[in-house]
Amino acid sequence: MAFPDATLLLIGHGSTVNGDSGATVRQHAAALRRRGVFADVREAFIKIEPHIGPALAACRTARVFVVPLFVSEGWFTRQAIPCELGLPAGAQDVMPCTVRLGGREVTYCHPVGTHPLMTEIILQRACAALGGASAARHTAGIAHPETALVIAGHGTPLNRDSRQSIERQVECLAARNLFAEVHPAFLEEEPRIADIPKFVRAPRLVVVPFFMSDGLHVCEDIPVLLGEGEATVQARLKAGQWPWVNPTERHGKTIFYTPGVGSEPGVVEVILERAQAAASAAGTGLRKATGQP
Repeated sequence: MAFPDATLLLIGHGSTVNGDSGATVRQHAAALRRRGVFADVREAFIKIEPHIGPALAACRTARVFVVPLFVSEGWFTRQAIPCELGLPAGAQDVMPCTVRLGGREVTYCHPVGTHPLMTEIILQRACAALGGASAARHTAGIAHPETALVIAGHGTPLNRDSRQSIERQVECLAARNLFAEVHPAFLEEEPRIADIPKFVRAPRLVVVPFFMSDGLHVCEDIPVLLGEGEATVQARLKAGQWPWVNPTERHGKTIFYTPGVGSEPGVVEVILERAQAAASAAGTGLRKATGQP
């Protein structure tokens, strides 16, 4: 499905303390421009420029598809982004939603992180870290009794959505019987990332961060919590290297660590799926909301 009359507006969080926080959004935006599916592809952020409101105003097409590059349906996707877009109150209660804003049709899509294809993205990350032979065996559906999978997330006691998104992935992957164990772990909730060696029984494990950017948490916080020295992490990052060497022995475990799911190239397909599904829903007339003229 092509959208020659539409702009894709890809929205990320961004960070004022980490210059790489917007890299993933820009990576996928560039890949989508090369595809030529949309008339234009733009990026916008909550914390850094270009901000959401001005980015939407700069769109010159009759239609705009807005896809949040976020892990869950939480405060940012339900409150912050709709407010910045200028959506009418309650429009986002049934997503995807399509409204008229400033003379154009704006379709607001579900976030990338809740799409079922993200399960495959997690597997791709894990298999790439474990090596080609492991990837082939995972594809064949053969369990690895010596390896555990840990999906690492932020978590917050203030909002359950982030945790639930990761717990759904844990359930899906545990049901596929590809790993000896599948666990969630969090920065700000139990079970904690620092405690992974305590609750994982398998001698070998792969940690996949369920984050949409390889920013501060993925590149600095989690490697240190897994047992790497802070000075070593900083030295590797300064040298342009990944902060973790696979495999590394820590706390009696052989640990593999991957980049965040959001920077996996296959996420481009998830973004397209979100836009295509929203276009189909808008076409039925069932999910349109009343917006500004």
